Amino acid sequence: MVQKYQSPVRVYKYPFELVMAAYEKRFPTCPQIPVFLGSEVLRESHSADGAVHVVERSCRLRVDAPRLLRKIAGVEHVVFVQRNVLNWKERTLLIDAHNETFASRVVVHENCSYTVHPENEDWTCFEQSASLDIRSFFGFENALEKIAMKQYTANVKRGKEVIEHYLNELISQGTSHIPRWTPALGREEDACNQVGQWDSGSLDANRPSSAPGPAPETVSTDGDKLDSDYIERCLGHLTPMQESCLIQLRHWLQETHKGKIPKDEHILRFLRARDFHLDKARDMLCQSLSWRKQQQVDLLLQTWQPPALLEEFYTGGWHYQDIDGRPLYILRLGQMDTKGLMKAVGEEALLRHVLSVNEEGQKRCEGNTKLFGRPISSWTCLLDLEGLNMRHLWRPGVKALLRMIEVVQDNYPETLGRLLIVRAPRVFPVLWTLISPFINENTRQKFLIYSGSNYQGPGGLVDYLDKEVIPDFLGGESLCNVPEGGLVPKSLYLTEEEQEQADQLRQWSETYQAASIPRGAPHEVAVEILEGESVITWDFDILRGDVVFSLYHTKQLPKPGPREQLIDKSWVLGRDYSRVEAPLICREGESIQGSHVTRWPGVYLLQWQMHSPPGSVACSLPGVDDVLTALHSPGPKCKLLYYCEVLASEDFRGSMSSLESCTSGFSQLSAATSASSSGQSHSSSLISR
Repeated sequence: MVQKYQSPVRVYKYPFELVMAAYEKRFPTCPQIPVFLGSEVLRESHSADGAVHVVERSCRLRVDAPRLLRKIAGVEHVVFVQRNVLNWKERTLLIDAHNETFASRVVVHENCSYTVHPENEDWTCFEQSASLDIRSFFGFENALEKIAMKQYTANVKRGKEVIEHYLNELISQGTSHIPRWTPALGREEDACNQVGQWDSGSLDANRPSSAPGPAPETVSTDGDKLDSDYIERCLGHLTPMQESCLIQLRHWLQETHKGKIPKDEHILRFLRARDFHLDKARDMLCQSLSWRKQQQVDLLLQTWQPPALLEEFYTGGWHYQDIDGRPLYILRLGQMDTKGLMKAVGEEALLRHVLSVNEEGQKRCEGNTKLFGRPISSWTCLLDLEGLNMRHLWRPGVKALLRMIEVVQDNYPETLGRLLIVRAPRVFPVLWTLISPFINENTRQKFLIYSGSNYQGPGGLVDYLDKEVIPDFLGGESLCNVPEGGLVPKSLYLTEEEQEQADQLRQWSETYQAASIPRGAPHEVAVEILEGESVITWDFDILRGDVVFSLYHTKQLPKPGPREQLIDKSWVLGRDYSRVEAPLICREGESIQGSHVTRWPGVYLLQWQMHSPPGSVACSLPGVDDVLTALHSPGPKCKLLYYCEVLASEDFRGSMSSLESCTSGFSQLSAATSASSSGQSHSSSLISR
């Protein structure tokens, strides 16, 4: 496979003639480049008017490779043939080089050019590209490729330093200006006629001497070249190989993509997301560009107007920047009624709003890059979890969150520079276990999580935010205008007809199971737990009637009885089974979310039974006759939709470990959770609506 490398355009802020004088000082030897052992001229010729000078050199380079590889190859140095075509009239130098050593096994081809800057004739541009084709090399093909990449990277960096060194040397010696070439009087016409006949092989077939040199762009967004100063100023430090990947992917888009070419910052994010694997980054970027076109995302900031309800109850907003100049976004998730928002505006509106936040984030990064004069390509999110509880485990809300995470990761990679999570409550590990598998490792490494008041003082927010920026609700000095949220009134919910049009009811019904509960016939679900410290989560809505919810544990697998009754009539509470979750009375119209960290293996029974009116006696073990009577009775029945899930012990422990690795500030929370689960079963339920 042929490997291709492309360097950005280097700009020397000196005239072409002076740069050429510095370039010639590199020959025949160059102490500043240790691997360059020397050179000798093979052929040299001039055009009749002296405008074109062609030199062919043999250059010896030391092999910078392990001794074993040099011994197997049988060489201590390699020979390259370099052919330079210097055109003083056009002010261009074209360099073509290829290897002679091992030419049948390895083909190295390099092209370089020095040209006048298109916008400033007193500046000079340098461009370099190379290709490597390793056909066979004694079984060391991969090793040779790595050595070649390392060598090329070093040479690109060193080459500019050497030219600048000789430029400074010339200036220190009093040579700061060299006159431009001018033709001798009376000979210009003859020279023009002779150039086409003279040494037909001395001019690059793809670039006649009469053609103007290339016009690289300094802050290019339309061409296929990038200026090195622009890269440093707007994109940040990149290795030569990373620069090459950026230029290649950009050039490929210009040749194949129909439509708006994304900015270099955008392309670079996809390369970083795929560790600069060119093919993978290209596939990811192409899918994203197609998605943006289908969803008309490029017009989102001009067309999206969030509903007034979102502006009032969506607890997120922009707030200055962090100490590194990244735009700061604050999200008070614990205060947000995610279920209410989804029922009031729908999942699609929430997704569009999240996309608009990401689009705005990219726009702010560009603004801060110009404001601070350094590249800023990502933003910081401050996530306040005070108020987070079981309500946020509502399954459609969790599914919507996972969908948004997937969309953002696929289309806005490497836009999150840091996530500061503060006031994480004890329920957070359960939510983290649900969502962390869907967050890629590179993103998780940017999370810093604090429980309680650990965000205060040294090691907390002051390490990432100026004191003047820390919001007032976290004890800072800055007044924060992010909405405080609160419960969305049910009167603002979408009607069932509107939800059906949005396909929400179908999606939610696929998540839940329905159950009807007659009086005296409880509905029970068995969950088998093979090892302790697993997590049982539940989420149910009471559609009709009042229900009592309980959780029991038994060591024996129950046999199904009438209806969904699993607890045998002969069982004795405290001997055959035990109650691990206190009975919870749930009223009609309420939504309940909860979780339980198990202490023992065995079978856990989730039980729903009709709530007995005051004065009557409720019994968890109705007789068979009672059940049969209830089944055939035309009396009222309770109805509910429920969902339950088990987070395996291995997953839960793994998520706890990953939380602890995010920051030491989370250790108190994780220790408390672990202690509660080992000393006793930790459980909680919350009635959210």
